[in-house]
This record gives sequence, structure tokens and C-alpha cells, in this order.
Amino acid sequence: MIVLVALLIAFVGALRHWFALHTGTLHGGPDVFYNFWSGFGSDLGEATLISAVCVGVYTGMRKVNCHTKGCWRIGHHALEGTPYILCKHHHPDVPNHGATHEDILAQHHKFKTEKAAEKNA
Repeated sequence: MIVLVALLIAFVGALRHWFALHTGTLHGGPDVFYNFWSGFGSDLGEATLISAVCVGVYTGMRKVNCHTKGCWRIGHHALEGTPYILCKHHHPDVPNHGATHEDILAQHHKFKTEKAAEKNA
């Protein structure tokens, strides 16, 4: 580790020269930073734009995916009584093996019974 730091200190001039050459600040045009902003520095705006789009996509995906921590599946099923949207894997009322016709009819009958009880109350 000490040898690495000593080599870094010994070659700091060469490293500065390499960095200045490749960022365009060594042989400037009208001023020192002309080549920097015409070359390497002009990409900073593009990098900012790409980063902003990536953050926006991540935020959008976080809004529509399952609210279970660590789950990246798309959440289609609202959990009643909570603000959470869950995927079929984490929702307690959605069968994990796939809904059969009997499951669908049972859920529909349960809904109609609750709706009728709500209407009568």
C-alpha cells in the first residue's frame, strides 16, 4: 500500500498530463477550456439527461410494482383496506398456482354475497 502511494506521488505529474490531454484542457483553442467544453465537457449534459431519465424510470417502476420489499413484479391487485398494490405471488386472495374456473366463481360468489349483505345493512 505504501509503495502504491509512493508511486502515485512520484508520477502525479504524468497522471495530470494524461488527464489534461484526454479531457482536452492541454492544448486549448482561444482559451484553456475551449477543447474541454467542445469535447469531453459537452458530454456532461448528456450524462445528466440520461441519469434523469434512469431515475424517472426507476421511480415509475417503483410506483407500479409490487409493494412487498424486494419484489420487482408488477402489482395488479389492490389489498383491500390498505394503500398497497401487490403481485399475484404476494396477494393473499390470489392463488399462486393460477386461478381455476372454480376459484373465479368462488371469488365472484363471495363478492356478490358481501355486496348483498352490504345493501341489506
